[in-house]
Amino acid sequence: MSTKLFVGNLPWTVNDDVLKSAFESQGKVVTAKVINDRQSGRSRGFGFVEMENESEATNAIQALNGTQLKGRNIIVSEAKAKNVT
Repeated sequence: MSTKLFVGNLPWTVNDDVLKSAFESQGKVVTAKVINDRQSGRSRGFGFVEMENESEATNAIQALNGTQLKGRNIIVSEAKAKNVT
């Protein structure tokens, strides 16, 4: 079962492909998505990466949290469930 990770503090220049390649060294990336502003189309500075299994996700958190990606220290944690009311 795949595990979704939150990735914060992304530089504006990071796109889906750059995000995916940053995590591929930690295991199989199912999806990688940088969230963009609907009006401007510009990155909102965060995204989500879905890893193939929980152990790869845990390794990615340990290996990449606090590391630099294009000059900014990124935050990597397990994504919280979306609250829909």
